Amino acid sequence: MRFMIIVKATKDSEAGVMPKEELLAAMAKYHEELQKAGVLLDASGLQASSKGWRIKYSGEKRTLTDGPFTEARELIAGYTLIQVKSREEAMEWARRFPNPAVDGKEGEIEVRQLFELDDFGSSEAVERFREMGVGTKK
Repeated sequence: MRFMIIVKATKDSEAGVMPKEELLAAMAKYHEELQKAGVLLDASGLQASSKGWRIKYSGEKRTLTDGPFTEARELIAGYTLIQVKSREEAMEWARRFPNPAVDGKEGEIEVRQLFELDDFGSSEAVERFREMGVGTKK
């Protein structure tokens, strides 16, 4: 089972405030523990939404909107992907995640399970994804 630990953005992360060494060290320690346990798939921080864009779809029409986006609470500042044996194991790892907010301010993470290709049943399109190695367990 794969899970994404989503680090919610804050006003500080959206303003480009970089984490201090203490927070970076705590994050490094946590991710080293994930790696030693063999459950870490990937992790990274994301640049502020001012450096991004959104594409809104209406049928075949696409509208591009440059950032920044106003609701920091709705934005993602980073993520960690893990692969574990159960939802309970994912919860245990998530409980150990360091507070991602600068200076120990109020922070939030969200954890979501990823779909596996087997969740979609058998189809030609699913097999195309399988051949690409997309959406499969590592």
